[in-house]
Amino acid sequence: MSAGRPTVTVLGASGYLGSVVTGLFARRPVRLRPVARRAVPVPEGAVADIEPFVADLTEPAAVARAVEDADVVLHLAKHSGDWRLPETEPAATERVNVGIMRSVLDALADRPGAEERPPPVVVFAGACTQIGRTPDHPMDGTEPDRPETAYDRQKLAAEQLLKAADRAGAVRGVSLRLATVFGQSTLSRAPDPGVVMTMVRLALADRPLTMWHDGSVTRDITHVEDVGRAFLAATDFPDALRGRHWMIGTGRPARLGVVFRTVADAVAGATGRPPVPVVTVTPPDAAVLTDFLPVRIDPEPFATAARWRARVSLREGIDRGVASLVSRAATAAP
Repeated sequence: MSAGRPTVTVLGASGYLGSVVTGLFARRPVRLRPVARRAVPVPEGAVADIEPFVADLTEPAAVARAVEDADVVLHLAKHSGDWRLPETEPAATERVNVGIMRSVLDALADRPGAEERPPPVVVFAGACTQIGRTPDHPMDGTEPDRPETAYDRQKLAAEQLLKAADRAGAVRGVSLRLATVFGQSTLSRAPDPGVVMTMVRLALADRPLTMWHDGSVTRDITHVEDVGRAFLAATDFPDALRGRHWMIGTGRPARLGVVFRTVADAVAGATGRPPVPVVTVTPPDAAVLTDFLPVRIDPEPFATAARWRARVSLREGIDRGVASLVSRAATAAP
């Protein structure tokens, strides 16, 4: 352990976003504590002092040990099971989506010597859908919150706990409300479970790409490495950002029909096959209102305060994702 290095704890470090954030922080001269249910591999070429920490984050005592001396806590853990569970079994998902935040804040408030050091920085991975019915203009974070789903109500509850702790002076709390995150990164082998890379996998399997609408629904789709850099920026400028939520996106919304056709074209270019068809199908009963609403982000408030901007274009991110999956398939082949 190197003297003078700040301690950065990453909760949910083995997940899709958490592993990329861990890889980015590994390039910095910090004490890096990636926390997950299983051991997280040390990133290649790490500059940081890595202290892997295996824990069940639904146990408050484990959370307390993970954050007890942290200068920065990045809360990226969320319930990652069946996406319908927040609606059907909200108590089970609340333990993760709200309970972990409660445990983090309780532990940081109770640690000895808290009054002799700056409040720790806590950065939370929120969701832009917490506002509920999205407006017909780009969201800049000033919109009222009226969440439509149990998942978004849980994310909002955790964010409100963080803001209350910030007002009390216990932490410097920052919530980053994320738009659609996509792509594969060389920093991580964790698969992207989102809609864009799901469509890439279908196209690589020579199957049609299905939409639940006519393709005109818009989304702000941000590459995972750009989102990871946003978390780094939040820790660089905590005093300018604390006590608020911030919208993270490209500011360049795309129609999902265009996105899916771009996927089909990218896979065709990589495989030499004709592009797979993009078709409209009947949505499942489990579809929710936010699946059919536009999501447009105004990232300028965060970009100005944190000196951050998305760099990876949609086509570049899709091409990288296709290349990654093709390479992995070739490596796995006998």
